[in-house]
Amino acid sequence: MVLGTGLFGLGPTELIIILAIVLLLFGPKKLPEIGKAIGSGIRELKKGAEGKDEEPAKTNEKSKEEAKETKEAKKEEE
Repeated sequence: MVLGTGLFGLGPTELIIILAIVLLLFGPKKLPEIGKAIGSGIRELKKGAEGKDEEPAKTNEKSKEEAKETKEAKKEEE
């Protein structure tokens, strides 16, 4: 067993170097946006893996709204 190994067998020095390179490439203003995008992607992946996908509910709501709009448009035409 090796002590001091972090993520994917990388040590703290390697992680600091990688983070410094990422900071130089994207800049400090883009890092929060990138982190937020990665976080939401991971969240969506977990929801999909657990089967908690909310798409059917959203689709039903949209179809109900479209039906109401169609009924209102027909009433206005008359």
